[in-house]
Amino acid sequence: MSSEPYKNVYLLPQTNQLLGLYTIIRNKNTTRPDFIFYSDRIIRLLVEEGLNHLPVQKQIVETETNENFEGVSFMGKICGVSIVRAGESMEQGLRDCCRSVRIGKILIQRDEETALPKLFYEKLPEDISKRYVFLLDPMLATGGSAIMATEVLIKRGVKPERIFFLELNL
Repeated sequence: MSSEPYKNVYLLPQTNQLLGLYTIIRNKNTTRPDFIFYSDRIIRLLVEEGLNHLPVQKQIVETETNENFEGVSFMGKICGVSIVRAGESMEQGLRDCCRSVRIGKILIQRDEETALPKLFYEKLPEDISKRYVFLLDPMLATGGSAIMATEVLIKRGVKPERIFFLELNL
């Protein structure tokens, strides 16, 4: 999107593959195993797109044929932080794309009296302030939990530009 308030919002390309996957998971006749399988495929596409937005630096490596290959390497470590419980459904997709990735957890629930989000629990990697963070939550309703989770990360020293909120809106 090019609109200024949304300059950091990226949508997955609305390809026939993605639209087909959404068609399957939104069909009321889709079985539970199929819903899980195809949702996991969408999650993996989302994680892969998130990885495309991480900074890289040029790196030259020598191939098996003694030729140089000009590629890139990521400029920092990443971690995933799932907003418990729904965000945990996205963890495997991140692990499928990033070997040995660290995962943190944040539990936020709506306060019954005030209807505002309330932080109940956080367990984050010690060095989270030095990492790029994929904040995982498949469903966005009011945005209260996402905002609070982002505030928790910032208080732990994560720079806002290093936080990538991955959301599906199934």
